[in-house]
Order: sequence, then C-alpha cells, then structure tokens
Amino acid sequence: MKATGIVRRIDDLGRVVIPKEIRRTMRIRDGEPLEIYVDREGEVILKKYSPITDLGQYAKEYADSLHEAIGYIVCIADRDEIIAVSGGFKKDLLKKSIGTLLEDVIGSGQTKILDEEHSLTEDERVTFKNSVVAPIVTNGNPIGAVIITSSEEAPMGNLENKLAETAAAFLAKQMKD
Repeated sequence: MKATGIVRRIDDLGRVVIPKEIRRTMRIRDGEPLEIYVDREGEVILKKYSPITDLGQYAKEYADSLHEAIGYIVCIADRDEIIAVSGGFKKDLLKKSIGTLLEDVIGSGQTKILDEEHSLTEDERVTFKNSVVAPIVTNGNPIGAVIITSSEEAPMGNLENKLAETAAAFLAKQMKD
C-alpha cells in the first residue's frame, strides 16, 4: 500500500473526506459508489465499485460471440477500464484504463462512430481507424460501453452500430436483473 502523508479526521456523522488530489488521480467522481473492505490487519480499503465487472465472464462470452459473428475486435468497458476483449490486442487492452475519448463518449450516453485514428486506452499504445461505441446505460446512468473496433480502413456502418447498441442494451438489462 502506498502512503500519501494525508491525514483526515472522522466528523460527527462518521464521515471522512477523500482529498481532491486522490479523487482526481483515482478518477472518483461525485456521487460514485465505493466498496468498503476490511482486511485481517484491520485496514479499511475503499475500492471503486463497478457494477458491470459483476458480469465478468458473461461479458467476455458475449464479446467472444459478437466477434465470431462479425470478425471485428469487440471490447466491453466499465467507466474506468476495459473488462473484456475478443479478437485481438488482448494484452494491450484488457484491464487498461480507458482514454479520455472513450470516457467522454460513455459519459454522453449516446452511441458514436469514431472514424478517425484513435486510441481506446489511456496509454495510447494501440490505435484504431474505426470504432462504434455504444454506452451501457442503466437507470439513466452510463456505466460502461460496448466497443466494436478495427485497425483496418473498413468503415463502421448501420449493422455494426445496431449490433453494438443491441449488445449494450442487453448488458444493461442484465444489470437490472
């Protein structure tokens, strides 16, 4: 565990403030849920809660099926990282922090076709020529996205758009059940 040197007191209501610098570094937004753990040594651990990671293996299998059907790379992301990849670049994408472009599209809650060279991750090691990003929205809140992407010049059209939106809607429905 990394020490920050920051000390905070618990207030009368049992609250503690997480400093702005740490929230910014960890990409913790206002109103975002945190999971609370206690380890054997009595340390309290706060972890960002991502409801979509509960889908884990299910999301991976869905990405695999979609990739087999259309041949493009398929990724599923939560608001922080890519949680499932099928079709290539797995080691460069899986569990990597999403980039600001993908973060903005997810935050908008609207499906978007990206037709200029772009990266899905923060480190920008891998770039793609065309992608469709369909946010996964539950209860009016975007919690992740389904991404169909290609490093080739093949443009994304209505079929890929509808497939990504259908996958996103299906995964959102699974979150409600």
